Amino acid sequence: MNKIAVIIASDQGAKLALTIRQELPGAELYSTVEREHCTPITSIQTFVSEQFSRFDALVFIGALGICVRAIAPCVRSKYTDPAVINIDSSGNHVISVLSGHIGGANRMTLRLAAILGANPVITTQSDNNDLWALDTLGQTYGWKANSTSPLNTVISTFVNTRPVALLLDIKDEGTRFMERTAPKHVSLFYHFDDIDQQQFEALIAVTPYIYPTSIPTLYYRPAILHLGVGCRRGCSPLGIQKHIFRTLENTGLSPLSLKSVSTIDLKKDEPLIHELVRDNNTELHIYTAEELQGIEVPNPSAKVLDVTSIPGVAEACALKTSGNTRLVLEKQKGKLSEGNDFTFAVAMDRAVERQGFIEIVGAGPGDPELISVKGKHFLEQADLILYAGSLVPVELTYYAKPGATVRSSASMTLEEQFALMKAFYDKGLFIVRLHTGDPCIYGAIQEQMAFFDEYGMNYHITPGISSFLAAAAALQSQFTIPDKVQTIILTRGEGRTPMPEKEKLHLLARSQSTMCIFLSASIVDQVQSELMQHYPPTTPVAACYHLTWKDERIYRGELQNLAKIVKENNLTLTTMIVVGDAIDNRQGLSKLYSHQFKHLFRN
Repeated sequence: MNKIAVIIASDQGAKLALTIRQELPGAELYSTVEREHCTPITSIQTFVSEQFSRFDALVFIGALGICVRAIAPCVRSKYTDPAVINIDSSGNHVISVLSGHIGGANRMTLRLAAILGANPVITTQSDNNDLWALDTLGQTYGWKANSTSPLNTVISTFVNTRPVALLLDIKDEGTRFMERTAPKHVSLFYHFDDIDQQQFEALIAVTPYIYPTSIPTLYYRPAILHLGVGCRRGCSPLGIQKHIFRTLENTGLSPLSLKSVSTIDLKKDEPLIHELVRDNNTELHIYTAEELQGIEVPNPSAKVLDVTSIPGVAEACALKTSGNTRLVLEKQKGKLSEGNDFTFAVAMDRAVERQGFIEIVGAGPGDPELISVKGKHFLEQADLILYAGSLVPVELTYYAKPGATVRSSASMTLEEQFALMKAFYDKGLFIVRLHTGDPCIYGAIQEQMAFFDEYGMNYHITPGISSFLAAAAALQSQFTIPDKVQTIILTRGEGRTPMPEKEKLHLLARSQSTMCIFLSASIVDQVQSELMQHYPPTTPVAACYHLTWKDERIYRGELQNLAKIVKENNLTLTTMIVVGDAIDNRQGLSKLYSHQFKHLFRN
C-alpha cells in the first residue's frame, strides 16, 4: 500500500507507531497531541471525515470504539473504502476492521501483527476457513471476473462448503495455486464436458471460453488471447470493435481474455488498431513483413501476398504474438460500410495451453527441505517424476501425488529418458525432470533442451540450491572475504571429460580464489598436484561428502593432505572439494554495516 495513515490516541500507542514507521517508512503519523515525528490534528473524527478517501489504509492505535465511531459516517463500499485496521494500545491485537479483501485490510493486519509480534484478528469467513477469497483472487493473478449470477451467490455457496466444480482448462501460476490448494468440497476438472452440472451447486472456471452452464458460474478470464488485425487503408473503426466482440462471443470466446492487438507495420497508424488498443487497454504489437515471414496461415490470400509479401496479416500476427501454431478463431472478414474492409483472427498464448509440459527442477543439494517451494509444488503436481537417481535422494520423490509415475534415470540412456518423457508429454501430462543441485551446473540439461526444442516441446527451468552453497553453510564459512578473496570459482578436474586448455586447474589456481571443485574425488592426486602449483601447501581445504544428505561427512585439512583425506575416508564421486583461505576465516570485516552505508537500509 502506498499511502498509510497511522492515527495515535495514546502515549503508549506512539511507541508502537514509531515501530511501524520504521518497518513501513512511507507511513504518516498523526496525533491530537504534539509529538515528535507526528503531524498534529485537531480531532480524530474531523481528520477521518476529511481524509478518509486520501489514504489506502488507516491504522488506528487505541480503543476500537474510537476507530468505529470515526469511520462510521464515511463507510460507503468495500470496492472504494480504504483498509481500516485497529491496534490496541498495548500492541497485543491487530484487528482487520474494514475492507478486508478488496481494500487489503487482512493482508495489512497480518503484516502489522508480524511487525509488532501481535495477534492478528481477522473475521472474514474465507480467511478463517483457509478458503480462497473469490472476490480478490482474480486480481492476484491478473484475471478479469464475470459471473452468470450475482457474485455473492457463488461466494456464499463456496464458503458454506457446498459442492463446487472447478474448471481449469488453461494453466498458469494461478491455476497451479488452485490445483494445489483446492478445498475438499471442490471437484477439479480440466474439460467442461466432464462436468455433471447436476452434481454441483456452483462452477468456478478459469478459462477464456464461454460455456453453456445451468448453475451459478464465476468465470475468471485470464489475459491469454491475441487478436491479429488487418484492414484497408483508412478503415473507419466505427462499429468494428462491437462486431469483433460479438463474433468472439458467438464462437465461445470471451473478449475479457484479450491480451494484445497486433498488425503489420503498414497498418501501424490505422485508427482501428489504436482504438482497439485504447478501449481495451491491451498490448500493441507491430511486425515487419520480415518478422512474419515463414509463418504458415490456414487461409492465405494472393492479394495480401502481393501487397505485403506475406500470405495473411491477421492470422500471421495472431500466431506470431501467441507463439502458437494454431488459431482458436481463423480469419474473419468484415465490411460494415463501403471501403472499410477488415480481417481479424485470434490465437491463444501457447504457454498457457493445457498440454504436455516439462519442468526441469533443481533438487537442491539433497535435503528434501532444501528444494525451493516452487520446486516442491511442481513435484506435488507432476504426472511423471524422472529423477537423477545416482545423485538425487529418493526422499525428494516422496512429494509425488498419488498415482504419479516416479522413475530413476540412473540406468537409462538419454534416448530412453527422452522416450519416456515424450510418451507422457504426448498425452498432455506434466513432467518434472529432477536434477541435483542447480540444473545449470553439470546438470547435463543442454542435450535435453536441444531435444525438446527439436520436437517443439514446452519446458521451463526452476533453479535449485547448488551443493557449493550447501558447502559454505556446512563449513560455516563466507566464501568471499573483504580485502582477501572476492571470487568463487566453480569447476572440476580433468577426468574423462576434457577441460578447455584455458580452464586447467593450475591456471585457475593462480588467483587463489575460493575454489569449489565438483566431480573430482576419483582424480584427487591430480587435483592436489595442480592446485599446489599456486596455493600454499597449508591452504585450508574441505572434502564434503553427500552435503545435507543423512550420511553427510565433512573432513577439513590442509591442501598438502587433500589426496590422503579423500582416499583414507573412501570418498566418492558425490564429494565437493573446497579450497581457499575463506574456509573458517573470521578475520575479514565487512564494511556493509558501517556508518557510511546506513543509508542503504532506510528504505
